[in-house]
Amino acid sequence: MDRTEENRQEYKELQRRVKREVSKAKQKAYDELYTRLDTREGEKDLYRLARQRDRDGKDVQQVRVIKDRDGRVLSSEESVQRRWKEYFEELMNEENEREKRVEGVNSVEQKVDKIRKDEVRKALKRMKSGKAVGPDDIPVEVWKCLGEAAVEFLAGLFNRVLESEKMPEEWRRSVLVPIFKNKGDVQSCSSYRGIKLMSHTIKLWERVVEARLRKVVDICEQQYGFMPRKSTTDAIFALRILMEKYRDSQRELHCVFVDLGKAYDRVPREELWYCMRKSGVAEKYVRVVQDMYERSRTVVRCAVGQTEEFNVEVGLHQGSALSPFLFAMVMDQLSEEVRQEPPWTMMFADDIVICSESREQVEENLERWRCVLERRGMKVSRSKTEYMCVNEREGSGTVRLQGEEVKKVQEFKYLGSTVQSNGECGKEVKKRVQAGWNGWRKVSGVLCDRKISARIKGKVYRTVVRPAMLYGLERQCH
Repeated sequence: MDRTEENRQEYKELQRRVKREVSKAKQKAYDELYTRLDTREGEKDLYRLARQRDRDGKDVQQVRVIKDRDGRVLSSEESVQRRWKEYFEELMNEENEREKRVEGVNSVEQKVDKIRKDEVRKALKRMKSGKAVGPDDIPVEVWKCLGEAAVEFLAGLFNRVLESEKMPEEWRRSVLVPIFKNKGDVQSCSSYRGIKLMSHTIKLWERVVEARLRKVVDICEQQYGFMPRKSTTDAIFALRILMEKYRDSQRELHCVFVDLGKAYDRVPREELWYCMRKSGVAEKYVRVVQDMYERSRTVVRCAVGQTEEFNVEVGLHQGSALSPFLFAMVMDQLSEEVRQEPPWTMMFADDIVICSESREQVEENLERWRCVLERRGMKVSRSKTEYMCVNEREGSGTVRLQGEEVKKVQEFKYLGSTVQSNGECGKEVKKRVQAGWNGWRKVSGVLCDRKISARIKGKVYRTVVRPAMLYGLERQCH
């Protein structure tokens, strides 16, 4: 009995000692964490910590069941993988109907300069660290750490690709990750957009090519998306000013917000080559971009594993560094015949707003846009395109598209900012306040942690909470 009691006491003492050591180890780990967070290198970890402490967020990446096309729930890993592959393979290989072009376009045959080291340096500088890697598992940090040796190697590699017009086969592969759109059924594939994780090295190559294309291609002033010195707030500001002027002068303003269904995924590649040539791009670069899209293959990475590989033969690469500018080039050429001066026509990538003083005129302009876009393989979404009349009088009527009535709204969320038909900003201000509180909630674990310095808390507030509150409100609303 004494021996048993002695063992029990010894066990309790060891247990207390282990708890003390665990507590010390935890405290040491926390001290090291807070010390690291208070450095420039550790600030990125701060946002990861904030996300981890946001208990209310839905981890949709852990959704392990999905519905088939008939709405039946699939639960086995094999059937879920098969459904993801089926959905994205269909999405990325299906073209809308379009007219084949009969007219040709002259190609620009000219000598192009070799890739210079300073071009590679600029491309490296523009690449953000800490991003998910592609199939080759080589992060951009590897190239950045190697310094001038990497610049010299990459310049030589890119020049070989430019000269041969053939890139390494490994660059053609990608991993597609479904990202929930934060609306709709989490078990429906259509509630997700696919983002491609591509090799960081091809992204560097794309940035070099993009910088050269921007020097020779002039995009129309109506395009606000991914253009230098332009942003969503510029387009929002221009639309609000126009609406306020018509409200103050007691005149009607008719606006149609055009939605293009799956615009990036449906761009016909033959149209892309045509628009590049029409924009004056040297044929050498056209062939280089064509090679980027040749034999593209991808797999879908979901919560239950990775699907089989499949080809991607339609549309632009989601997640590509070059795709936004290529899309802007396509929209620039397709809209040349129908667009008006801003703010009567404004585009932010595939978000289009058409404005006019009369309902008849805006309806006519909408039909012209539809004809031009659908003739070239782009599809105007009937269900998501909406019409709004500012300072409406009685009996203003509705807008029709091919005989179908366009949905009429009193408010519209334009580029993330709510615009109202009465020209006021009350609802948007309330939504900004709510967005600020939502931002606060997401990082409250950090902001309320006494061990994190005021300097770091201030930076988190300025980068997460304040921008959410002030987005689109650069100008005082009345």
